[in-house]
Amino acid sequence: MRRAPVNIRDPPGEALLTEFSRRSYSAIPLIGKPLMQTFDNWLRALEERHLADLTFPEVSRALRALSSAYVERRGRLKAGAALSGAGKRAAFALFYGPLHYLLVREISATIGFRPAQLTTLIDLGCGTGAAGAAWAQTFPKLPAIVGLDLNSWALSEASRTYRAFGLAARTRLGDIATTGWPTSPAALLAAFTLNELSDAARETVLQRLVERGVRGDAVLVVEPVAGFVAPWWNRWREVFEAGGGRAADWRFPLELPAIVAKLDRAAGLDHRALTGRSLWFG
Repeated sequence: MRRAPVNIRDPPGEALLTEFSRRSYSAIPLIGKPLMQTFDNWLRALEERHLADLTFPEVSRALRALSSAYVERRGRLKAGAALSGAGKRAAFALFYGPLHYLLVREISATIGFRPAQLTTLIDLGCGTGAAGAAWAQTFPKLPAIVGLDLNSWALSEASRTYRAFGLAARTRLGDIATTGWPTSPAALLAAFTLNELSDAARETVLQRLVERGVRGDAVLVVEPVAGFVAPWWNRWREVFEAGGGRAADWRFPLELPAIVAKLDRAAGLDHRALTGRSLWFG
């Protein structure tokens, strides 16, 4: 069933869902003008900061290289290729950060995923903090965030993002597979990070997430929809569903923010819609 495109300045409507016929969910109006003003301010600050020492052509060239690393040379991601150099870091923050924010916002809004009793959100492989900030905004009361990542630059960027959205947060440098997670009840997010792990590390994270979900914590996993990006996805879906979790693929047409659309065109990409897939308990 196709609906009207979702504009980031309007409350989120229903998405075009695929492989999501087992249950029906209604979208809830989470995003109003105050939050979108916060989003605009955050994005404007990103643009001013990351383009202060780099030209737009330099960032767009870095985005092309970054996109190639994600699509064609994913093995290099484990060595930190995605964030090697100021250009790639700027491209990641300015382009993928806002896209991740918008996608996680739409997913959580459409499934009505608003953990009411949880006051902590653990942002696993937090990157720039965009996905964690997006989910946190849907909670009835803003949670405290614990951001965990292996990259010190990403943690610094995440701290800025959390502050921009009015979120109390602390960050920790560490491997999400081996570092201890807070044991008290929490919401756990793993967005766009699992494919950068080794098979053994990813298996460890799978078992830990499912254990938390089965015991009653909220768990949300988000990854790109392309099968070649995450060949392990089908097994994860089976394990989640066997434990009582759920799965969906998503496509959200929307108007990209100006700087994101400009980078999209300049890098020869074509993001006419936000797409992704998710697994969740809660």
